[in-house]
Amino acid sequence: MTDPGPPYTGAQHVLRTERLVLRPFTLEDAPDVRRYLADAAVARNTLTVPHPYPEGAAEEFIAAQAPAWEAGKRVTWAVTRTQDGALVGAIGLQLTRVHKRAEVGYWIARPEWGQKYATEATRRVVAYAFDVLDLHRVEAHHFLENPASGRVMENVGMTAEGVHRAVVWRDGSPRDLRSYAILRVDPRK
Repeated sequence: MTDPGPPYTGAQHVLRTERLVLRPFTLEDAPDVRRYLADAAVARNTLTVPHPYPEGAAEEFIAAQAPAWEAGKRVTWAVTRTQDGALVGAIGLQLTRVHKRAEVGYWIARPEWGQKYATEATRRVVAYAFDVLDLHRVEAHHFLENPASGRVMENVGMTAEGVHRAVVWRDGSPRDLRSYAILRVDPRK
Protein backbone atom coordinates (compact mmCIF):
# COMPACT_ATOMS: atom_id res chain seq x y z
CA MET A 1 0.00 0.00 0.00
CA THR A 2 1.35 3.45 -0.83
CA ASP A 3 1.03 6.72 1.00
CA PRO A 4 -2.26 8.36 -0.10
CA GLY A 5 -0.86 11.75 -0.97
CA PRO A 6 1.90 14.33 -0.79
CA PRO A 7 3.12 15.84 2.46
CA TYR A 8 0.94 18.51 3.93
CA THR A 9 1.55 21.93 2.49
CA GLY A 10 0.78 25.32 3.90
CA ALA A 11 0.51 26.48 7.44
CA GLN A 12 -0.70 24.18 10.16
CA HIS A 13 -4.32 24.90 11.05
CA VAL A 14 -5.27 26.79 14.19
CA LEU A 15 -8.22 25.17 15.98
CA ARG A 16 -10.62 26.85 18.39
CA THR A 17 -13.01 25.71 21.08
CA GLU A 18 -15.12 27.67 23.52
CA ARG A 19 -12.21 28.14 25.95
CA LEU A 20 -9.12 27.16 23.98
CA VAL A 21 -6.99 28.01 20.98
CA LEU A 22 -4.89 25.15 19.60
CA ARG A 23 -2.03 26.69 17.64
CA PRO A 24 1.43 25.75 16.40
CA PHE A 25 4.18 26.00 18.99
CA THR A 26 6.67 28.88 18.78
CA LEU A 27 10.08 29.21 20.41
CA GLU A 28 8.53 31.71 22.81
CA ASP A 29 6.68 28.73 24.35
CA ALA A 30 9.94 27.00 25.33
CA PRO A 31 10.19 28.35 28.93
CA ASP A 32 6.63 27.20 29.71
CA VAL A 33 7.14 23.82 28.02
CA ARG A 34 10.34 23.32 30.01
CA ARG A 35 8.68 24.32 33.29
CA TYR A 36 5.61 22.10 32.81
CA LEU A 37 7.47 19.04 31.53
CA ALA A 38 10.04 19.27 34.31
CA ASP A 39 7.18 18.32 36.64
CA ALA A 40 7.57 14.60 37.41
CA ALA A 41 3.78 14.22 37.76
CA VAL A 42 3.28 15.38 34.17
CA ALA A 43 6.24 13.47 32.69
CA ARG A 44 5.38 10.12 34.29
CA ASN A 45 2.01 9.99 32.52
CA THR A 46 3.60 10.38 29.07
CA LEU A 47 5.38 7.76 27.05
CA THR A 48 8.31 9.84 25.83
CA VAL A 49 8.87 12.88 28.06
CA PRO A 50 12.11 12.28 30.01
CA HIS A 51 12.49 13.13 33.66
CA PRO A 52 14.46 15.07 34.60
CA TYR A 53 13.67 17.18 31.57
CA PRO A 54 16.98 18.07 29.87
CA GLU A 55 18.17 21.55 29.03
CA GLY A 56 17.39 22.36 25.39
CA ALA A 57 14.73 19.67 25.06
CA ALA A 58 11.86 22.17 24.83
CA GLU A 59 13.55 23.99 21.96
CA GLU A 60 14.25 20.68 20.16
CA PHE A 61 10.63 19.59 20.63
CA ILE A 62 9.32 22.86 19.22
CA ALA A 63 11.77 22.88 16.28
CA ALA A 64 10.67 19.35 15.28
CA GLN A 65 6.99 20.22 14.91
CA ALA A 66 6.87 22.14 11.61
CA PRO A 67 8.96 19.55 9.69
CA ALA A 68 6.77 16.73 11.06
CA TRP A 69 3.65 18.57 9.84
CA GLU A 70 5.17 19.26 6.42
CA ALA A 71 6.13 15.58 6.09
CA GLY A 72 2.58 14.50 6.98
CA LYS A 73 3.79 12.48 9.96
CA ARG A 74 2.53 14.43 12.95
CA VAL A 75 0.60 17.52 13.87
CA THR A 76 1.08 19.04 17.31
CA TRP A 77 -0.64 22.03 18.85
CA ALA A 78 0.07 24.23 21.82
CA VAL A 79 -3.09 24.22 23.95
CA THR A 80 -3.70 27.81 25.05
CA ARG A 81 -6.51 29.56 26.90
CA THR A 82 -8.60 31.91 24.79
CA GLN A 83 -8.99 34.47 27.58
CA ASP A 84 -5.30 35.17 28.18
CA GLY A 85 -3.29 33.12 25.67
CA ALA A 86 -1.56 31.16 28.45
CA LEU A 87 -0.06 27.82 27.45
CA VAL A 88 -1.77 25.00 29.39
CA GLY A 89 -0.54 21.92 27.52
CA ALA A 90 -0.03 20.18 24.20
CA ILE A 91 -1.99 17.81 22.00
CA GLY A 92 -1.06 16.05 18.82
CA LEU A 93 -1.86 13.40 16.25
CA GLN A 94 0.75 10.84 15.20
CA LEU A 95 -0.43 10.08 11.66
CA THR A 96 -0.45 6.76 9.86
CA ARG A 97 -1.93 8.10 6.65
CA VAL A 98 -1.62 4.90 4.63
CA HIS A 99 -4.15 3.34 7.05
CA LYS A 100 -6.18 6.56 7.54
CA ARG A 101 -5.62 6.56 11.28
CA ALA A 102 -3.87 8.57 13.96
CA GLU A 103 -2.96 8.28 17.61
CA VAL A 104 -3.88 11.25 19.75
CA GLY A 105 -1.67 12.17 22.68
CA TYR A 106 -1.68 15.09 25.08
CA TRP A 107 -0.35 16.52 28.29
CA ILE A 108 -1.75 19.26 30.48
CA ALA A 109 0.25 21.34 32.97
CA ARG A 110 -0.43 20.22 36.53
CA PRO A 111 -1.78 23.64 37.68
CA GLU A 112 -4.48 23.22 35.00
CA TRP A 113 -5.56 19.67 35.90
CA GLY A 114 -9.27 19.30 36.59
CA GLN A 115 -10.31 22.08 34.19
CA LYS A 116 -11.35 19.57 31.46
CA TYR A 117 -8.95 21.18 28.98
CA ALA A 118 -7.76 17.74 27.79
CA THR A 119 -11.34 16.68 27.00
CA GLU A 120 -12.13 19.92 25.19
CA ALA A 121 -8.93 19.84 23.14
CA THR A 122 -9.23 16.13 22.34
CA ARG A 123 -12.83 16.52 21.18
CA ARG A 124 -11.73 19.28 18.78
CA VAL A 125 -8.72 17.34 17.49
CA VAL A 126 -10.81 14.21 16.86
CA ALA A 127 -13.26 16.29 14.81
CA TYR A 128 -10.33 17.77 12.86
CA ALA A 129 -8.92 14.29 12.22
CA PHE A 130 -12.18 13.10 10.69
CA ASP A 131 -13.52 16.26 9.06
CA VAL A 132 -10.31 17.83 7.72
CA LEU A 133 -7.67 15.12 7.54
CA ASP A 134 -10.23 12.55 6.32
CA LEU A 135 -9.05 9.85 8.71
CA HIS A 136 -11.07 6.74 9.54
CA ARG A 137 -9.80 5.94 13.07
CA VAL A 138 -8.33 7.85 16.00
CA GLU A 139 -6.83 5.85 18.83
CA ALA A 140 -5.31 6.67 22.19
CA HIS A 141 -3.61 4.85 25.05
CA HIS A 142 -2.97 5.50 28.70
CA PHE A 143 -1.00 3.90 31.49
CA LEU A 144 -3.28 1.97 33.84
CA GLU A 145 -2.00 4.17 36.66
CA ASN A 146 -3.57 7.20 34.93
CA PRO A 147 -7.33 6.54 34.81
CA ALA A 148 -8.04 10.29 34.41
CA SER A 149 -6.70 10.04 30.86
CA GLY A 150 -9.07 7.15 30.20
CA ARG A 151 -11.99 9.32 31.31
CA VAL A 152 -10.92 11.94 28.75
CA MET A 153 -11.02 9.28 26.04
CA GLU A 154 -14.45 8.04 27.14
CA ASN A 155 -15.77 11.62 27.34
CA VAL A 156 -14.98 12.20 23.67
CA GLY A 157 -16.76 9.01 22.61
CA MET A 158 -13.85 6.58 22.37
CA THR A 159 -14.43 2.91 23.11
CA ALA A 160 -12.09 0.92 25.34
CA GLU A 161 -10.54 -1.84 23.26
CA GLY A 162 -8.43 -3.64 25.84
CA VAL A 163 -5.20 -3.73 27.78
CA HIS A 164 -1.84 -4.41 26.18
CA ARG A 165 0.26 -6.06 28.86
CA ALA A 166 3.89 -4.94 29.22
CA VAL A 167 3.76 -3.34 25.76
CA VAL A 168 6.08 -0.37 26.42
CA TRP A 169 9.08 0.38 28.60
CA ARG A 170 9.01 3.46 30.79
CA ASP A 171 11.44 4.36 33.54
CA GLY A 172 13.25 1.05 33.20
CA SER A 173 10.28 -1.31 33.49
CA PRO A 174 7.52 -2.72 31.30
CA ARG A 175 4.18 -0.93 31.47
CA ASP A 176 0.64 -1.85 30.52
CA LEU A 177 -1.45 0.40 28.28
CA ARG A 178 -5.23 0.57 27.99
CA SER A 179 -6.29 1.30 24.41
CA TYR A 180 -9.25 3.30 23.17
CA ALA A 181 -10.45 4.24 19.69
CA ILE A 182 -13.16 6.06 17.83
CA LEU A 183 -14.09 5.51 14.20
CA ARG A 184 -15.42 8.11 11.79
CA VAL A 185 -18.78 6.26 11.82
CA ASP A 186 -19.06 6.23 15.63
CA PRO A 187 -21.17 8.81 17.44
CA ARG A 188 -19.15 11.74 18.75
CA LYS A 189 -19.83 13.45 22.06
